[in-house]
Amino acid sequence: MLAILAAVVFGFALLLDFLNTNLGAPDLFNAQTLSLIGFLLLSLYLAGVGRGTGGGRWYRGRRPGRG
Repeated sequence: MLAILAAVVFGFALLLDFLNTNLGAPDLFNAQTLSLIGFLLLSLYLAGVGRGTGGGRWYRGRRPGRG
């Protein structure tokens, strides 16, 4: 999920860079800031945060597919 968010942020930063716009707030939404947010999300994904491997499914009794 974090990798998808990083891809969306990178795409939005690229679109803002191509259109040469700042959305009325040059210090808040510029290409460098959005790139840093994308790198943060990507590094969190690569570190294993947000993968959802901790909870998983809870089975009661026999697990499916185990004969």
